[in-house]
Amino acid sequence: MAASLPAVSEAAVASPATYAKLLATALLWGATWIAARVAVSEASPLAVASWRFLLAALVLGTLLVVREGWPRWSLDEWLTLAALGASGIFFYNVCFLYGMTMIQAGRGALVVALTPALIAASDWLLFNAPMSPGKAGGIALAAFGCVLVVTNGDPYRLFAGEVGLGEWLIVGCAALWAIYTFVGRRGTRSLSPLAMTFGASVTGWLMLTLAALLQGSLFAMATTTWRGWSAIVFLGLFGTALAFTWYAEAVQRIGATRSAAFINLVPVSAVLLGAVVLGERLDVAVLAGGALVITGVFITNRAGARLAAATYRKENTA
Repeated sequence: MAASLPAVSEAAVASPATYAKLLATALLWGATWIAARVAVSEASPLAVASWRFLLAALVLGTLLVVREGWPRWSLDEWLTLAALGASGIFFYNVCFLYGMTMIQAGRGALVVALTPALIAASDWLLFNAPMSPGKAGGIALAAFGCVLVVTNGDPYRLFAGEVGLGEWLIVGCAALWAIYTFVGRRGTRSLSPLAMTFGASVTGWLMLTLAALLQGSLFAMATTTWRGWSAIVFLGLFGTALAFTWYAEAVQRIGATRSAAFINLVPVSAVLLGAVVLGERLDVAVLAGGALVITGVFITNRAGARLAAATYRKENTA
């Protein structure tokens, strides 16, 4: 991956439709935490993920052929798509769905709210994106809030080795989504958002299907009820095909950091839906940690937008 990525994209102006799609994407992704919790209660996580991305790939592939014709990707593009499939589809869903068998949906979503701050920090460390005290402070606040959520309000548990596998799997989701976002930023240089999302879904689906076949769970769905299948369909069509494409479009138009800021709304949606649909109740310390995460990410994004705008003006007046 190239060492320098254009900072000016973070200062780009998007239409209201782009922000509306990002808002809808965040709400759909909030609902995926609930759907995933339902699905993995009735079937193996690997089988759920494989069927999810089969549905997504079929829909995305049909749209791609209709809009852009049959894809003709170079070897370099295939490698990019394989990296997207591995990070944002295969490994992410392994962490996501297995994590959902161990912890509450709302709590998991609050952990993943750290993602935008992680993306901003990685953008600075890996790609020399501008950093300011305000942006760094927001990242630190979000990280501390994440620690409170992961440890149920007792940070000492982190150092005592008392944090469970489920929590670590969901933390892994945040890291994997950061990787997916940056690889996707490279992919949009030569691929449309639709082509990139389809290619990632196909390569990720192949990996998930092979793993499910080796596990022997791919066709072990006899006990899955209509609720489980409905959750899988929702994950494939709305949580993936639609939401992933809209997210990729936004990254292309307004940049990775500003797009990722809308992930702030995912945990809010997930916590509310978890309470209504699944009857989940989170401790005050966990909710307070989630509030710190969201506040920290808001500060990070606001400072980052100001910094990017200043950089853009400086470059265009030099």
